[in-house]
Amino acid sequence: MGRHSLPDQYGAGGSDPRRRGLLRRARRRTVVIATALVLTVAGGTAAAVRGGLLPYGSSCQDDPVRLTLAASPDLAPALRTAAKQAREADLTSDGRCVAVTVRARESYEVADTLLAGKDPDAEVWVPDSELWLQRLTADGGTAAVSTVGHVASTPVGVATVPAAAKSLGWPRKTYSWLELAGARLRDDSLRLGAADPARSATGLLALTQLSTAAGAGEGGDTQAAAMMKALSQRVSDSDAQVLETLPRDASGTELGNPKRNQALVVSEQAAHMYNSRADGGSLDFFYPKDGTPRLDYPYALLDQTGLTTDESRAAIRFMSYLGDAGQRRLLERHGFRTSDDAAPPDALVTRAGGSSPQPYAEPAGRPASAVAVQETLGVWTITVQSARITTVVDASASMAEPVPGTEQSRMDVTKASLLQALATFTADDEIGLWDFATELDGDKDYRVLVPTERLGDGNGDGAQRERLSKAFGDLKPVPNGATGLYDTTLAAYRAATGSYAKGRFNALVVLTDGRNEDPGSVSRADLVAHLERLTNPERPVPLIMIAVGPDADREEADRIAKATGGSGHEVTDPSQIHSVILKAIVGAASPGAPN
Repeated sequence: MGRHSLPDQYGAGGSDPRRRGLLRRARRRTVVIATALVLTVAGGTAAAVRGGLLPYGSSCQDDPVRLTLAASPDLAPALRTAAKQAREADLTSDGRCVAVTVRARESYEVADTLLAGKDPDAEVWVPDSELWLQRLTADGGTAAVSTVGHVASTPVGVATVPAAAKSLGWPRKTYSWLELAGARLRDDSLRLGAADPARSATGLLALTQLSTAAGAGEGGDTQAAAMMKALSQRVSDSDAQVLETLPRDASGTELGNPKRNQALVVSEQAAHMYNSRADGGSLDFFYPKDGTPRLDYPYALLDQTGLTTDESRAAIRFMSYLGDAGQRRLLERHGFRTSDDAAPPDALVTRAGGSSPQPYAEPAGRPASAVAVQETLGVWTITVQSARITTVVDASASMAEPVPGTEQSRMDVTKASLLQALATFTADDEIGLWDFATELDGDKDYRVLVPTERLGDGNGDGAQRERLSKAFGDLKPVPNGATGLYDTTLAAYRAATGSYAKGRFNALVVLTDGRNEDPGSVSRADLVAHLERLTNPERPVPLIMIAVGPDADREEADRIAKATGGSGHEVTDPSQIHSVILKAIVGAASPGAPN
């Protein structure tokens, strides 16, 4: 938790799946704390004046506790106003005024800064979603953050220009997420835009909802990939920029402009503020009937900045102040909801473009799991930026070992997981397959089973996807074969860097269930040195090394992979390989992600 301590009511927050009521309970707690703090401060100040410790007429602003708060850009204007009102009201913590400076910062930028171990130049962070805090702790992350509550919330839905809403039967007709996306896919009659899910919680939450719904049906993986490919054609870098893609006016020229979007994946708050503009913005808002995910604006103390006790207590005092009735009204005027239990104010929904019988008062659905979100982001990454990936699979005898709790071998489960991963790639992706074991091909420990080519390409032997599917299915452990890891890794990395494809995400994936067992191979030190020489930042090919099973060495895998800017991972169950590959791809492909 750092050098400060928090009241019990403010234990570190997590991703509680029971979202309903969370904000209301947090408000109740903060009001109680606020009352106690105010009474304590007031009583203490009165006693100090009586004792001559403080002269009448002095201002607590002479020695305030100063805090910098990094806030999601949509919330920052409301928090700036609240901070100004707090200063004017001489809001105090332990007798000292609380002076909060609010800076608008994109949530993904702050997350990247914290992940890289750099100073975020703030003591408090209010991102737009818990997703960013989950990212900090994923895969053993060490960023020190304490969540003490939630400031507000807003549902994510689809906003449309009136002409498009009318053609869809709004507001009487309700749609699921898949049905709204389907309207986009059928004939491009609905030009649907969104913010980049790699940088926007709004985009990622909606995409996860879509992907989960698509995956539940037959051929769902293929449908989800097709949907993502189509949506990726109309993606903007940020939530603010996506609003700029709407028609500038209601003229036929603007509405018919193919570069203009007719519908957007945005939050209710974003639609509210757009419709509040002086130039008379006009959007109608769909609340999908299968549930609207929510942005939940967690209030987090950045422990790694070395918060003092005074700073942490002042930060909690400002959090409690935001729960006051006046500040809740301020947040609602800016388009935010302040209770997950009560129906939203009619004025808020109306200004956002909502109307009955759209299900705008329905509680948020169960939040998507961290695994589902990560897999969605992984599929998005490899769908939007076509990939060139060679997969190298351990075929040593130990791959015949049974997986505990199953009747399958390590190789059987690995093959199934690789086939699952293959389904997430599109026809434009280039995928290849090698296997390895000592002296597998003469003196070589490796062999090329399927060269790395476009999945959509075909020749007399059938399409590349079919060749790979068959090759994955035919993988077998080699009797008496040992793990020829080092020579194989070096040869495969030479091939991957030598065939680098510009404009694609290039990577090498090596799966092994053991340590190098070829005494005549290159040493580990020489392997790392060779990999470092082959690595070119201008033509990056990260090595993703996955240690499978109890005999594999995660530490060694990570050390070898990092020589290329890649990463090492460990799975005890081979069925996790699919998720780990996608997660590793996200980490390697994300701008600013630490190695």
